[in-house]
Amino acid sequence: MTTKLNRNDLEQLLIQRRQWLKLAGGALGAAGLGGLALAPKRAYAADYRALVCVFLYGGNDGLNTIVPTDTTRYNQYSAVRAGLALPRTSLTTLAGSDYGLHPSMAALATAWNDGALAPVFNVGPLAQPLTKAQYRAAPSSSDLIPDNLFSHSDQQNLWETGTTNALARTGWGGRAAAALRTVNPVISVGGNGRFGLSDYAAPLVLPAPGANFGVEGLQDTSWAPIAARKKALEALYAENHQNELTQAYVKQQRDAFATSARLGPLIKIKPGDANASQPINQAFASLIGPDGQVTTMIGQQLYQIAKLIEGKATVQGDRQIFFAQLGGFDTHGNQIDSNSTTGEHARLLKMLGDAMGAFYQAMKNIGMAQQVTLFTQSDFGRTFKPNNSNGTDHAWGNHHLVLGGSVKGRATYGTYPTLQLGGPDDVGVESWEQHGRWLPTTSVAQYAATLLHWFGADDSQLNAILPNLGNFGSRRVLGFL
Repeated sequence: MTTKLNRNDLEQLLIQRRQWLKLAGGALGAAGLGGLALAPKRAYAADYRALVCVFLYGGNDGLNTIVPTDTTRYNQYSAVRAGLALPRTSLTTLAGSDYGLHPSMAALATAWNDGALAPVFNVGPLAQPLTKAQYRAAPSSSDLIPDNLFSHSDQQNLWETGTTNALARTGWGGRAAAALRTVNPVISVGGNGRFGLSDYAAPLVLPAPGANFGVEGLQDTSWAPIAARKKALEALYAENHQNELTQAYVKQQRDAFATSARLGPLIKIKPGDANASQPINQAFASLIGPDGQVTTMIGQQLYQIAKLIEGKATVQGDRQIFFAQLGGFDTHGNQIDSNSTTGEHARLLKMLGDAMGAFYQAMKNIGMAQQVTLFTQSDFGRTFKPNNSNGTDHAWGNHHLVLGGSVKGRATYGTYPTLQLGGPDDVGVESWEQHGRWLPTTSVAQYAATLLHWFGADDSQLNAILPNLGNFGSRRVLGFL
């Protein structure tokens, strides 16, 4: 939300406005925009809930994120994974289950022990339940097969839109915000992704803690010329217009000014500031550097979201959907270093695990753990069988984590794949294609529907938000308290 202004901008804006309105009144006024009116927004209420999407761009290796620990399956895992296999003794114990997390994610042990963490197995884009035989028999153009499998950009779109059509324009987060008439659109601290896009709104993209948020060039109103320009623009945007497109445009500008004025001071606070939230700072203490800022990008994003949740009365609205992201997971080569517990994947998972663990503790510290659920998404899983470059390649179904005080944790959900190359869950048949690309057993639509049902969406809204949901008999893949 930045607009560059210089000393001539106001005069030019006024001239251009007159010219534009003259043209718009004749050409666009006749067409009309009767469908532009939106339903009223929901007001802030005490039953606040927030969903936090963390997208892992590049395709996270879920098979080394959550590892089976029972003897039979661990032996199958280590035999195929070979040098990439994590030692069973190194895994972060998930007490009471047959699974462990990558040792770099030890910061999530507290959430598991609290019953607030749940893995969901083998999730991916599906148009409907699909068997291996159906997949093998269907042509690539079949509606049964999601568009452009194993392609980064296309599979990111499928996850973010909750569809199997790579050309779908709106995201399931954006459609949910529209259907539930949230006060704000999806709030993104991780860029302008498709997840938050709806038919009528783009995500509200916010910068990192400590950054300025507002109209560039108009923030320091202590200088009289800037104050005058700001006042003139506000007067300009306060005018009412008969042309609906013009009216929609000026409302957008008014809303932008109001939003930046409301959120700017909150966004600017960083951990080292005197007015920073001490409960949130305490949770993120291990991630705060000497400069008073969180040291990792994903940590900064989740710190910013934690601030916005604590400041929910300022942000406004009883339902918020947030988007954050961490990239770098396309680990075709050198996924590990000299041993399987170190290297690029371990580095990424440590950043993720530390940030998620701090965020969960922050929600506990501010008394909001029950009202906030964080979940992961990613392009796709990675092959069970390593490649020849000490890495893994593009696959399909993947394992994800859901975190929050309302989650029925200390339990796993979904169906873990059979760890057999060429087996019932591997889409490959011939020896050359047996790499362990898992056919998903839970769809993105089911995963999203479970989260959105907790968030407050009813069945009719879920069907509108997730067009493929009706093809699945089971709509819930995860338990909530």
